[in-house]
Amino acid sequence: MSANSLPEGAPVWHSLEVNKALDLLDSNADSGLTPQEVEQRLQKYGTNELEETGGRSAWEILLDQFKNIMLLMLIAVALISGGLSFLNWQSGNLKPGEIPFKDTIAILAIVILNGILGYVQESRAEKALAALKKLSSPNVRVIRDRKLLDVAGKDIVPGDVILLEAGVQIAADGRLIEQSNLQIRESALTGEAEAVNKQAVLTLPEETSLGDRLNLVFQGTEVVQGRAKVLVTNTGMTTELGKIAALLQSVESEPTPLQQRMTQLGNVLVAGALILVAIVIVGGVIAARGFSNLQELVEVSLSMAVAVVPEGLPAVITVTLALGTQRMVKRNALIRKLPAVETLGSVTTICSDKTGTLTQNKMVVQSVYTNNSSFRVTGEGYAPTGDFQLNGQNVSLDQHPEIPAMLVACAVCNDSVLQQEKGQWTILGDPTEGALVTLAGKAGIEKDQWGSKLPRVGEFPFSSERKRMSVIAQVEEVSTGVSPLTAVDPAIAHMLNQERYLMFTKGSPELILARCTQIYLGDKSAALTDAQRKQILAENDNMASKGLRVLGFAYKPLTEVPPENSDETSEQQLVWLGLVGMLDAPRPEVRAAVQECRDAGIRPVMITGDHQLTARAIAADLGIAKEGDRVLIGQELQRMSDQELEQNVDLVSIYARVAPEHKLRIVQALQRRGRFVAMTGDGVNDAPALKQADIGIAMGITGTDVSKEASDMVLLDDNFATIVAATKEGRVVYTNIRRFIKYILGSNIGEVLTIAASPLLGLGGVPLTPLQILWMNLVTDGLPALALAVEPPEPDVMQRPPFSPRESIFARGLGSYMIRIGIIFAIISIALMWWAYNHTHAAGYQGDREAWKTMVFTTLCIAQMGHAIAIRSNSRLTIEMNPFSNIFVLGAVVVTTILQLMLVYVPPLRAFFGTHYLNLQELGVCIGFSALMFVWIEAEKIFFRLMGKKVV
Repeated sequence: MSANSLPEGAPVWHSLEVNKALDLLDSNADSGLTPQEVEQRLQKYGTNELEETGGRSAWEILLDQFKNIMLLMLIAVALISGGLSFLNWQSGNLKPGEIPFKDTIAILAIVILNGILGYVQESRAEKALAALKKLSSPNVRVIRDRKLLDVAGKDIVPGDVILLEAGVQIAADGRLIEQSNLQIRESALTGEAEAVNKQAVLTLPEETSLGDRLNLVFQGTEVVQGRAKVLVTNTGMTTELGKIAALLQSVESEPTPLQQRMTQLGNVLVAGALILVAIVIVGGVIAARGFSNLQELVEVSLSMAVAVVPEGLPAVITVTLALGTQRMVKRNALIRKLPAVETLGSVTTICSDKTGTLTQNKMVVQSVYTNNSSFRVTGEGYAPTGDFQLNGQNVSLDQHPEIPAMLVACAVCNDSVLQQEKGQWTILGDPTEGALVTLAGKAGIEKDQWGSKLPRVGEFPFSSERKRMSVIAQVEEVSTGVSPLTAVDPAIAHMLNQERYLMFTKGSPELILARCTQIYLGDKSAALTDAQRKQILAENDNMASKGLRVLGFAYKPLTEVPPENSDETSEQQLVWLGLVGMLDAPRPEVRAAVQECRDAGIRPVMITGDHQLTARAIAADLGIAKEGDRVLIGQELQRMSDQELEQNVDLVSIYARVAPEHKLRIVQALQRRGRFVAMTGDGVNDAPALKQADIGIAMGITGTDVSKEASDMVLLDDNFATIVAATKEGRVVYTNIRRFIKYILGSNIGEVLTIAASPLLGLGGVPLTPLQILWMNLVTDGLPALALAVEPPEPDVMQRPPFSPRESIFARGLGSYMIRIGIIFAIISIALMWWAYNHTHAAGYQGDREAWKTMVFTTLCIAQMGHAIAIRSNSRLTIEMNPFSNIFVLGAVVVTTILQLMLVYVPPLRAFFGTHYLNLQELGVCIGFSALMFVWIEAEKIFFRLMGKKVV
């Protein structure tokens, strides 16, 4: 069979015998492929690498920044302004000391800075694929032409025979040919932390899920122990890792709500500016009955165009988001993409993993059942402190000797180690066994001490087929040579007669109980009756229904160590000890966080690979769902069409036995229902869902590099409560962004109307130059806006539903506020302009007749300071607020006022900005008119309060 005749379809490799798989790929388990076959297959299948679909280049990203409609308008203004400057320069009409092209240079500098700012934010290339590529192995040991070779991972082809050993990262997907004690950690791919025991001899049903394909190995996973020979079946983009890479690249990033709103804002502002420019030019030409004043009208239009664009807004928003990220880092939320700060405030649904995020990722024993009594066990985490309670009362274990006997079994039949580091109790080993060691420690039964009292001399290890493990321990003799029974601890003394060994067995309660013929009651064993069996099984079901993971314990006295592989005969006629029920306990702070979600109109959803009973118990405990709520399991979800899932997705708050690939469908179904989704994940398989979600949240402790690179936010503590805290911060950021947009655009509208009024009133000349307008938009607007960006949160920020992510930037009265305040701003400024023009053109006036323009400039700037102080609250008067709760606003007002006065009274600055000296009377008039802005806004608050209307 040639390379060209290899199977074109996708054989279901886990359902095939080894020989059939070898035949399909025309390979040989002993000799591998020949160099010629390898070359042919490289030509056919390509190299074993993940391919990257073409994205935008850095130049394309940079050029895209200048397609913004506001920047395009500023570029046009700069070019026209440059043309007018050139004409004035050529004709000698420049004023003494005037610098040509300064307006053009200033405007283009702003355009370039804004373009660079956008580029820096957007050019953070997606590194998720790069992180995926790191999972491929650099070198592989392969059999080719009967020779053992080390080749680069990218040169592996389907049909190659590769060898695996402990510590190797697997370079391609493959079918096991043979294996010895092979365990592979597939957590990066499946999300399951425990290593998987692989078996070559199996053939599995076609519908077997990825995590249960025990006869296959996968690219990017790691060999924990053992060795194997593998037939390579898939390379490059056809591997399971490659499918994830393809999914990852197929998910298109949607603009965030803030980006959409800023686009809308730009469109409205530019359209409004062009309409006003047309009105001014047409009106001016009609009023002059010709084009005699066309240059003046063009200059007015240029100033209006510059005034309407909030040049400082992108920088203010960027700084605001950056400050938000700093505050979030202090709360253990690391923001990877800046717009995600504000996006968090729009979240309506949080889909969270259970283990480690809603829970502590620490198994804790909750209940112990012996001798027909169920005991509750108290304590948190792995700390070996807690009480045993019966009917709500603490009990002494001396009165219940069957409990210490079972706890000895917990400590001895165990491979984990409990240790204390820096005041924290931690476990080395399996979390389930760690819970048992901790349980024993609560009764003073320490594993180390019992290791010397009952040293291990043999064992029958746990396997997924046996579902149990046994440990054979020797009862040590004392140094005097007296019978060992005199030296035996009272906890186990009644388990022995003359035997020298004890076998402790733990595992599935049903399977252990079936091998028992006796039961340990009090301090002696007795025959196990059918009634007792039924009672034990009923209690097992009761524990499981509460979501507990239940283990059964038994023992057997032995006269000698049983031979290896005699587990089937040795693990018979056991003595039943009892049941232990444990749970990955909820994080104590999560209950309050879930309630805060509810109060804030956010729906929490649990998605877990765990059993549905456990998921329901945890969800009910935390308040995510009520008793009896529906649980959707992975198999049901798999059978659902996208339409069926969409119909159910708002009704289900618990998803159990879910594979990571199902998360993408859940996110998409929620989004089709109009929900704004935050999704957590930690495995490689979670990456497409994280990228699809409106906010992808990776785990900082347990998360893979791939999941972190695909996410918008990383939880440094893997804690659900941190998501809720970050959501609150997102709402505060969005509220403050709206606040300073109102502040900036209200003044911009006032500026535009004031400029437009000048030629219509026949005042002659433009009151503000483009350079002065840039100063206002960047400095007198920018500094107070930055101060408003750190305004503390309102008390009810998490007591209301999230605002719709699709709402307009002008929603909830923001647009009407801007227009209303802009008109008042203009009325005050035009009144001042009219007075100032007549004042400076009155007979006997000693100053510069152009000083009226500087009075308008100064009034507009100082009026904004009053606006900044008043806008801190929508409803409370300034005198009702603590002036030092945001000291940055006061600082910005003082600094900006001083800078503005420097433009009027410092000669070099006065010459550069084209301002004129004002006497004290003129400055006093400017300040008086400016104060009217503050008075008006405060009066509005009183009016709306009396009317009972809530101000935006």
